[in-house]
Amino acid sequence: MKKTLILFISISGFLIGQPFNGMTLFSPTQGGGGGGGSFNSYLVNNELNVINEWTHPRGSASMPYLLLDSTLVYPYRVENPTMGSGGVGGGISKYSWNGDLIWSYEISNNTYQHHHDVEPIPNGNILVIAWERKTADEAYDVGRQSIDNSLNEMWAEAILEVEPVGTDSANIVWEWHIWDHLIQDVDTSLSNYGVITEHPELQDVNYGNAGSNNGPGGPNGDWKHMNAIAYNESLDQIVISSRHHDEIYIIDHSTTTEEAAGHTGGNYGIGGDYLYRWGNPQAYNRGTSSDHLLSSQHGVNWIPEGYPGEGNLILFNNNYTNNSSAVFEIITPLNENGTYDIDAGQPYGPDNPVWFHAGGFHTQMQGGAFRQPNGNTLITDCDDAYMFEVTNDHEVVWSHDYGGGQTFIARAQKYTLNYLGGDFPEYTVGDVNFDQVLDVMDILMVADMASGFGYSPTPPADYNGDGSVNISDVVLLLQYVLNN
Repeated sequence: MKKTLILFISISGFLIGQPFNGMTLFSPTQGGGGGGGSFNSYLVNNELNVINEWTHPRGSASMPYLLLDSTLVYPYRVENPTMGSGGVGGGISKYSWNGDLIWSYEISNNTYQHHHDVEPIPNGNILVIAWERKTADEAYDVGRQSIDNSLNEMWAEAILEVEPVGTDSANIVWEWHIWDHLIQDVDTSLSNYGVITEHPELQDVNYGNAGSNNGPGGPNGDWKHMNAIAYNESLDQIVISSRHHDEIYIIDHSTTTEEAAGHTGGNYGIGGDYLYRWGNPQAYNRGTSSDHLLSSQHGVNWIPEGYPGEGNLILFNNNYTNNSSAVFEIITPLNENGTYDIDAGQPYGPDNPVWFHAGGFHTQMQGGAFRQPNGNTLITDCDDAYMFEVTNDHEVVWSHDYGGGQTFIARAQKYTLNYLGGDFPEYTVGDVNFDQVLDVMDILMVADMASGFGYSPTPPADYNGDGSVNISDVVLLLQYVLNN
């Protein structure tokens, strides 16, 4: 593993470009992950010591997720996908902390093909993005005017909520289909005819190309190319990202499946229609090129409660310029009712991100960003297999260049050291950074934890075993290091 590391620490209470002290999870994939072989997911600390490692027979479709019970959710690329384009997946697996496969399920059939991201949610289920195959005739029947591929297909998008059952089965307990929320302004005889600018909650079926003859793996019907999904439990809302249309969307998850297929019901009263969209108002005829702020974006997610910027959205804008990517943080026009304000005839705000980071990195595929509890942002440049953490003032304080030819890392995510709670990985008391050595680094980190400065307390920092991390732990650990 090629390692490039930048690490600064706090000394005597002064913060010097400090990275957030956590566990970084990532799944490098070679050559897209289509072939068989051995693939790995790694959980590492800030010094790149491996805390845990999982081995997989197939390459990742996107990023893995570590759950609170210490299991790993891993979306992977199946051997023979039924629909093929960039980011194709097809399978979702769960592994124990010890690496045993405990559940696996594939969504790859004549109707649906999972691709890109999944999202584990608090009820134990998993949200899955899937292409939904539509014939040219089905597309023409809802007002589509052209099909742009030799397959004569148009791949719509669906979100399926999967409930794992046993070791290899699942129940689909909720679903949403974009095909239920279309509008067009061409054929007055169809029920979905309307004025597009008056309905930002609906999707113009004629916006963008319906696939291509020149995609990865040949012709495809990939219309919107959804590539990321995230869930907000307090709002019971889902955010998704469309690369081909340069937009992000928020929909209501509180609906029943029946309500999600319509325009009423749910907590917010509009069924499965868009609650919010942002990035390219030209897609609903409410803006100009100057309002078109996203280009091939990925990796959208909410900033968690208690983190700097909590409640805002953060995303990876792949083609901020022709050769530069950027991370955008936006404040959505969320109101007290949980819906999003929009003025008549105007696009959804904001006009610009409240914070962004750009310069020196670019990836055409995947990529992502996650806010850290201390205000830093962890960024992944996918096709360079490069992960780095920046402060709010754009100082790079941690980085890892996995490197090596055709190696990709879709997105990396960092978890707090106490994330697993009672399932915290095996550790040596005092070895706070998991490098198997008790030294001054551990002392400084315990001091920070004891003072509430920079790091949250973790089990290894409780050196005297009294259930709390305080100055006594610092003194006792210092004595041990000095005497050994």
